[in-house]
Amino acid sequence: MAIGVLLTIHNSQLTIHHSPYMQRCIALAKKGAGYVAPNPLVGAVLMYQDRIIGEGWHKQYGQAHAEVNCIEDAINNGFAAQIAESTLYVTLEPCAHFGKTPPCADLIIRHRIPRVVIGCRDPFPAVNGKGIEKLQAAGMEVIVGVLEAECRELNKRFFCFHEKKRPYIILKWAQTADGFIAPLPAADKGIPAERWLISNEISNRLVHRWRSEEAAILVGTNTALWDDPALTNRLWPGPSPVRLVVDMDRRLPATLRIFNGDVKTIVFNAGKSAEEGNTTYYQLNKNEPLIPQLLQALYQLQLQSVLVEGGATLLRSFIEANAWDEARVLTAMDMRKGSGLAAPELTSARLAETTRLLTDTIEQFQPTIPH
Repeated sequence: MAIGVLLTIHNSQLTIHHSPYMQRCIALAKKGAGYVAPNPLVGAVLMYQDRIIGEGWHKQYGQAHAEVNCIEDAINNGFAAQIAESTLYVTLEPCAHFGKTPPCADLIIRHRIPRVVIGCRDPFPAVNGKGIEKLQAAGMEVIVGVLEAECRELNKRFFCFHEKKRPYIILKWAQTADGFIAPLPAADKGIPAERWLISNEISNRLVHRWRSEEAAILVGTNTALWDDPALTNRLWPGPSPVRLVVDMDRRLPATLRIFNGDVKTIVFNAGKSAEEGNTTYYQLNKNEPLIPQLLQALYQLQLQSVLVEGGATLLRSFIEANAWDEARVLTAMDMRKGSGLAAPELTSARLAETTRLLTDTIEQFQPTIPH
């Protein structure tokens, strides 16, 4: 058997040659957003004489991987005979283990594809280099590192989860132009007398798209009580995230929408561990710091990403613990309230991107101190 060749991209000419095909793989992979977690987003392209003869992406958790769909597409397109003379491009190292589906590396070997170009290695312990080694042992040329940064960015949640042993944390809030996120509670009721609708309709739809892209969405006790949010992405297609709420003293009434059973809900609390229908009560220690316990629990629950939507106290807890990876702040430029609950203030952060949606400005921040 021939000895395989492993090349890690250093030559700029090689990178330029392979980049357009890997860019197409990345575009294909993004089509699986919201449907494949906890698996990574993966796209694949099969090239024969500078012509794409097959494309595929991982479409649904538990179903065929990108490489399988790509090869089947080439066969359906009438190029079965050309597969053994083609180059396979794939954003992530092909798996080498039996999971929900058989190993993709075995499929590639069975079809005798002579060259495989990989965006980046898979950090998952059951793969992590094993897929590359299996392809090499079969005599295939393996090239690794084409658009590696872009491929890692594509699966930043997956990489964070497996490398840092915690979920990817996104903080999100909407604020008025003068920096308030909600009205103050009424003295006689303990909750605000009104609810502010800060962001506009277009921004609201964008937020629902963000929800569809994450494994879970988290709020604190007051947000759940005051706003009675559904925490679903009803304004955007795709499955809704797992609903998470911190309610240490279990003050929240069962009449709230988060307890309607439509979506799995997890209640982090100090005194109860139980399963009740579609609601799970997960016990934490009230005398220990909250955020480290939350991160550990979310890792154990296999939730790779969390969108933290409030309230202010919970958001500040993540900021103070330096336990966040992105912050998305929506500011209604045409709304001023003069008083209310102050929006959180980011520390050790840099502005990465600014977008304007009608009357709203959306700022995306990244931490300058890694966690």
